[in-house]
Amino acid sequence: MISASSHVSQNLSVKLRTIGVSDLHWALREGWRDFLDLRGDIIFAGIIYPVVALVAAYYALNQNLVPLVFPLAAGFSLMGPLLAIGFYELARRREKGLDVGWSHFLDPLRGPSRWQILGLAAGITLLAVGWMAVAGAIYDHTLGLLRPVGTAEFVTQMFTTPEGWRMIIFGNLAGLGFAIVTLMVAVVSFPMLVDRQVHASDAVETSFRATLKNPLVIARWGVYVAVILAIACIPAFLGLAIALPVLGYASWHLYTRIVER
Repeated sequence: MISASSHVSQNLSVKLRTIGVSDLHWALREGWRDFLDLRGDIIFAGIIYPVVALVAAYYALNQNLVPLVFPLAAGFSLMGPLLAIGFYELARRREKGLDVGWSHFLDPLRGPSRWQILGLAAGITLLAVGWMAVAGAIYDHTLGLLRPVGTAEFVTQMFTTPEGWRMIIFGNLAGLGFAIVTLMVAVVSFPMLVDRQVHASDAVETSFRATLKNPLVIARWGVYVAVILAIACIPAFLGLAIALPVLGYASWHLYTRIVER
């Protein structure tokens, strides 16, 4: 096991386990158990996410920026591993039998790994911004050529015109690409930076190795996350107040199954 004070170059010796689908289900069960036990002190943290999403969607709809609503929701999902840092910390503290009050939620940003976390956060943010730029370009060269006005016309043209279907196909393919890259970068890296003092580049390298060692299982985890977030977004994003904490805790437990500590 590598201690938090170990030299960062030793991270390259981190050993990874082969996991199965049963580990994904175990992680989700543990994430739900953590949520039930810890929600009293930090429910406010979960509520922040749907509020921000609702404000962004409201602004987009009222500024006639309907084409941005879905890319905004997808971009928000790409930021999930970053937004879950506080939940990783609480799950880590609970695992060690430490105090898990809400005051510890931002501890990772006050600790020795804060600059590595912020650096990786900047990279994830750039991915989300890149996705928004690509989504905008796809819209401009497909449905945007028809210049739909208002939500009703946008939705109608999206499903009844060749331009709309091209936007759906190319948009989903591009979104899938960004989601795969984000998953490979973040599935292990953010929990690792919370768990121990390592360079962000080493954490990302370990995350890539973990994905390549368990490609089908990690891909299935990505599908689980996408489906849960999609369902959580349907009732005006309100389900995110539960889904994001549960997934945050579950992601920590999945990390503990993948990485030998």
